Order: sequence, then C-alpha cells, then structure tokens
Amino acid sequence: MKHLITLAAAASVFAGAAVAETNLDKLGAMQITGTKEHTVIDQTDAVAGSIKSVLEGISLPEGFNIELYALVPDARHMAMAPQGTVLFVGTKKDKVWAVMDRNRDRVADEVKDFAPSLEFDIPNGLTFSDDGFLFIAERNRVLMFPAAEFFHESPDVVAAAIVPQGELIPVEEESFNHTARVVKIGPDNKLYISLGQPYNVAPEEKLDLYTETGIGGIIRMNRDGSDREVYTYGVRNSVGHDFHPVTGDLWWTDNQVDGMGDDIPPGEINRQTEAGQHFGHPWFGGGSVRTNEYADAEVPVDVVMPVTETVAHAADLGMMFYTGKMFPEKYKNAIFSAQHGSWNRTTPIGARVMVTFIDEEGNGSTEPFAEGWIDENGEYDGRPVDVAQMRDGSILVSDDFANAIYRISYSE
Repeated sequence: MKHLITLAAAASVFAGAAVAETNLDKLGAMQITGTKEHTVIDQTDAVAGSIKSVLEGISLPEGFNIELYALVPDARHMAMAPQGTVLFVGTKKDKVWAVMDRNRDRVADEVKDFAPSLEFDIPNGLTFSDDGFLFIAERNRVLMFPAAEFFHESPDVVAAAIVPQGELIPVEEESFNHTARVVKIGPDNKLYISLGQPYNVAPEEKLDLYTETGIGGIIRMNRDGSDREVYTYGVRNSVGHDFHPVTGDLWWTDNQVDGMGDDIPPGEINRQTEAGQHFGHPWFGGGSVRTNEYADAEVPVDVVMPVTETVAHAADLGMMFYTGKMFPEKYKNAIFSAQHGSWNRTTPIGARVMVTFIDEEGNGSTEPFAEGWIDENGEYDGRPVDVAQMRDGSILVSDDFANAIYRISYSE
C-alpha cells in the first residue's frame, strides 16, 4: 500500500511539472491557460495588530518612522515596477506576490499572487528593466515578463524562459541550500545573477566545476539569456547586490562560513571594480579568516578583501543604494541592507536594517539603522530580508518571519 501511495505521489509531481511547462508555452504564445483565480491576502487580518505593536519598539534615527505597509506571506526580495503602480515580491516557496496601493495612502490595499498559472520554484530574485521587463530568478530557471506592471491583473501574463528549466546550474547541483538567487540589471544592461554554492565550505572536488559554471559567484548575461559569463568568483552565498549610482561598480553582501564560533568569521560587504575578481571562498571564510578546511592550503588566486566587515553570523542579505530625495542628504548613495539574523550563534544577533556610508575613496562604514526585532528573551519578532525604494523616496523592508513589508519614511 505504501508503495502505491509513493507511485501516486510521484505521478502527481511529474504531472504538475508538465502542466507548468505547458502553461509557460501557452503564455509565451499569448494563449489562455484556463486559470481563473488569484490567491488574495486579507490586509485586515488580526495579525496586523501584533506586527504594529512590534514596530512600536523599533529604534530609528531621529525623524524616521516605520509602519506596516503590507501583509505578504514569506516576503523576500522585492522589485518596484518602473511607474510605481505595483510592488513585486519573491519568496523561497512557490509564489510571487503583486502588492498594490491603489489609493496612494502608502499602505497596501491589495496583495495577490502573480502569474498563478505558473508553478514557480524558489522565485526569490526579481528585478525590473527601465523599459518595463520583469525578470525572476528561480532555483534553476530565469523567467522574463514583458509589461508585468500592467499584465499582472490577469491570471495569465506574457512570459518566457530566457534560461530554461535546468540550465541555470547543472541539474545535479540543484540543492535545498543557498538557492535564493538575486538578479539585477547592471549599467551595461546585462543581467547579474548570484549563484550561491550549496555547502558550508565548498569541497575541493567541486571547485573546477563551480569556477566554470559560476556557482559560488555572480554570473552575467544579456537580457535574452545569451553570452553568459562568470563575472565574480570566490563567493560563498551572496543574497544581495546593487550597482553604485555614480561609479557603476557592483557591490554585494556575502553570508560567511558557519561553525567557526560565535564571533568569526565576519560578514562582508564587497565592492567589485572589474570582471573576474576573486573574493576568497573557500580559502577564506569571511574577511581575512581562513577556513578550517583550507587553513594550510596555498591560496592560488589574488583575493579582493571586503570593503567593510559586519558582525559574524548576522546574515547580511538584500541591499540597495539610496537615490531618493526624502531622506537627509547624508544618506544619498548610501547602502541600506538587511540582516536576517543569526542561527549559528549562542546569543542571536542581527534582525535589523543597516546603513553603510561610503567615502570618496570607496571605503565603507556600516552601522545599525533600524533595529529591535529581537526581544529581551532573545526571540525573533521579525527577520528583515530585503530593502527597496519607493518613488517618493521612502524605503520598504521585507520580513519573511513576520510575513510582512514595512515602510520607513522621514519627516523633519
């Protein structure tokens, strides 16, 4: 009997995959799929009250205010549509959410799933091109949606796989670990996609494959998926990157090695000035701290050290450069980044939004900006993931623990 149940479950999985691919083909051919309904998230849910209570305890610099913007299940990385009418939110599950503020009161009044006829697989990373194309990076596929800002109202949307299923990384390297991709469009109009390596420390027998494919690095490609190349080497697991608005340099956070103690190795915020630079993994576990596995090995590459080190195990994730006009002048071109919070530490740390100020020489100084999501018992009331900017210059912070998005604004 157990064997029959297993076979039935397997048949169901393969049938679901077939439907997903068929639906993608239909959407690419501008055909309907038969999907009729969206999943809609109630924004008046009672849980909103408890979240607002937590936000009363969040400390911010003087003049700043934080409020609940939306209830969004599993909210991870965010992409604001170019005309500001809808926010798209990725997850580490199987949903992408479209968040609307139709009456422009700076509080969402509608949250529903995007493209419900498709079956997503960890659609964590999202970005928009200036001309309105939405790109979503999954565990092992990259999808493109023209005019998603306007097609999202329908269950069926125009869609195409610019990197087909199973071609972002070798299928045999698919993992449950470090698979939350991030995608951004660079000043060269190319896609930059992070590919976290699945181990705590990458084993030696995998290094050649990872160097060749870009696992444990950041790859770039044209917007149609062509001319793929490895841009960044020696990354453990970057889940946040952005381009400096003046220099165009790529900056990114990196989650560093676990199991080395409470206070080492540090997290990183890195700056990349040219293609092909190497940032130390697996010989370095974070900053200049060598990994136990490669402690006695000669480092065979020139390593670029981080611009700024962050506290160990705080899990620095999403980041963005601030280009808005709402915040005081000191924040112009500063980095806002989210620390998800530690798991591999005796006393929890992180669960906050950081700000990094960059001087004219490119040096960085990182400090807390919004904190208080760890209570006096050391328990999490929230775990920030990503930061995004609204057209009015306020910023949004996603939280996949509280299933929420917050809005931080400033007034004198």
